[in-house]
Amino acid sequence: MTSDVFDRSADRLVVDVWSDVMCPFCYMGDALLAQALERFPHGSEVAVRYHSFLLMPDLPADRAIDLVELLSTERGFPREQAEAMNAQVAKRGKEIGLDYRFDRAVAVNTRTAHRLSHFAKQAGRQHEMIQRLFRAYFTDGLNVGDHATLADLAAEVGLDRDAALSALKSGAFDDDVEADLRHARKLGISGVPFFVFNGKYAVSGAQPVEAFLKALNTSFAETSTVH
Repeated sequence: MTSDVFDRSADRLVVDVWSDVMCPFCYMGDALLAQALERFPHGSEVAVRYHSFLLMPDLPADRAIDLVELLSTERGFPREQAEAMNAQVAKRGKEIGLDYRFDRAVAVNTRTAHRLSHFAKQAGRQHEMIQRLFRAYFTDGLNVGDHATLADLAAEVGLDRDAALSALKSGAFDDDVEADLRHARKLGISGVPFFVFNGKYAVSGAQPVEAFLKALNTSFAETSTVH
C-alpha cells in the first residue's frame, strides 16, 4: 500500500492512524497499539501520527445528544439492543484497561476536537491530547465539542489554555482536519481505526496485539534493510 500522502521518516518507523474520538474501537485500537509498542523491542524508534476522521460529520456542533438515544433514533437500533452492544464493548475494553461509561457519553460533532488535536500536535502533545479526548468522551461524559471544555482538557495535558481557546474560537487547524479527511478518501478509508505502517501495510480495526506486532516487525525489518 503506497501513497504520496505519507511523509516517510528517514530514521523511524512511522505509523499513521486515522481515528475519531467518539469511536469506541479507535480508543481500543489505540490502547492495543500502545501495548504492542511496549512489547516491540524497537518501540523507541517508532513514530505514531494521528489523523482526523469524522464518523458522523452531520452531527450538530452546538448540541450534544445522548449516545444511546442517537443509536436508537439515527441508526435504528432498539434502545435495549444499543445498550447491550455498548455493554459488550465496555466488557472488552475493561479487559485491556479501558473504562467505558456509555451511560454518560454524549455525542456531538467532533471536528472541533480534531482541531484541538492538531493544535496539540504543534507542541508535540498530540498523543496525550488524543488519549485525554478519548477519556473525556467515553469515561467522563464530557461534551467534546464545547470550547471551554476542550481548553480545560488542553491545559490538563500541559498546553496553554488561553492559546487553545483562542485557536478553537478562530477556526484554526480546520485545514489540517480537511487534509486528513481528503487523504482518508484518497486511500479509500471508510471505517476507523485504520493504521498504516510506513505508508505500506494497513491494519484495520481494533486488532489483537499480535496483529500489530506482526505489522511492526515486518515494517521495521524492511526499514532496517533500507538503512
